[in-house]
Amino acid sequence: MTVALAAVAMTTRSLLLRDIDHRINQLLTQETQEFANFVPQGVDPDTGRTFTDPDKLLRVFLQRQYSDPDEELLGLTRAPGQRVHVIRQSREIRPDIALHPDRASLTAILDAEGGAGVLSRPQGEVRWAKVPIRAAAPGAEAAFVVAFHSESERAIADEAFRTLLAISGVALITVTGIGWAVAGRILAPVRVVRATAEKLTEQDLTRRIPVQGRDDIAALAETFNAMLDRLESAFAGQRQFVDDAGHELRTPITIVRGHLELMGDDPAEQRETVRLVTDELDRMSRIVEDLLLLAKAERPDFVRPEPVQLGELTADVFVKARALGERDWVLDQVADREAWLDPQRITQAMVQLAQNAVQHTVPGARIRIGSREQEGRVELYVADSGPGVQPQDAEVIFERFRRGTARRGARTSGAGLGLSIVRAIAEGHRGGRVELRPAEGAGSGAVFVLVMEEAL
Repeated sequence: MTVALAAVAMTTRSLLLRDIDHRINQLLTQETQEFANFVPQGVDPDTGRTFTDPDKLLRVFLQRQYSDPDEELLGLTRAPGQRVHVIRQSREIRPDIALHPDRASLTAILDAEGGAGVLSRPQGEVRWAKVPIRAAAPGAEAAFVVAFHSESERAIADEAFRTLLAISGVALITVTGIGWAVAGRILAPVRVVRATAEKLTEQDLTRRIPVQGRDDIAALAETFNAMLDRLESAFAGQRQFVDDAGHELRTPITIVRGHLELMGDDPAEQRETVRLVTDELDRMSRIVEDLLLLAKAERPDFVRPEPVQLGELTADVFVKARALGERDWVLDQVADREAWLDPQRITQAMVQLAQNAVQHTVPGARIRIGSREQEGRVELYVADSGPGVQPQDAEVIFERFRRGTARRGARTSGAGLGLSIVRAIAEGHRGGRVELRPAEGAGSGAVFVLVMEEAL
């Protein structure tokens, strides 16, 4: 805005000065043209004939003219060897700028070769024009001179320029104040966001930004609050995960330490202690591997989908699951079409579901494995005929380190990470999820289903 206002003021000054120059040029041209016309047409009032005396010609013409306040109409004559004689109007011009007392300047104008020019004086600039007159005496000189003192006109332009600058300065200060106030109100929510962000710590993620209105700033505050919700949930889950992991690993460490401290010299007792310690170390190793797998699930390359024949994938899973235990394994439905899946991760998830079914069924119980296409999506499932899952357990069994109650009967050796891994694999696919559904038909049991919405 400063540049724009300065440009307006400078442009206005330039236009005013150009207008002044144009008006002065017109005035000089008009005055000289009037005198040039008067010379052949003027009549001497004493003789009734044309003028023959330049001095009288100039006096009569000047008596009949009315000049502007900053304009001087002069007649200059000079006899051979003498000073310049000045003929002027009776009207008084300001003595501080008057040209007629300045004989040096008048001599310079009379001697000048051109018919117009600019004279620079300490009192200011003078624009002049002259019309030479043929003198009667040999060697004499005479001329009609129009001199215009442009300093007052330029002073008016400069005063207008200064006025514009003053007005522009006031306008700039006013607009700056208004803009500062308006910008402050607009950016106030942003400052609240910044202040809230500065006060957030890992220990305190409960602060939220008050949302007012429905503009972009309000949308920013809502987005920031949603981000804080996700961060708070992520930190809470992380702390819970660390606590649960520490608890699960602390138990086998305590068991190993206790058996080693109580181990005697009896070889049979030592063999039994080594067996127990090895079993606990193996369980710790499985927990660590499962934790590493869940950590990898956060990476974008955890799942690498590719075109897979569902029939072949389902048959491979069935063959591998049959080695998990003595059960009545049944290859149920098989979807005969191509799907976009990660075959290794899907096989891992299905085998984990089959292992889960084996742990909660008795030998000879039926376990069904199959795949199908349902309403534009792919479903792979493992169904067992075990005791089923209690309603209160259905909401937590897919969380880390969580185990059901009635379904498991007795506590198993697992750490409660198997179904969490299954969920991570399912959700790693676009539109993927894992669901627990009741068994079809009469009787108990559970059906775990991998649902892939965007696999086809």
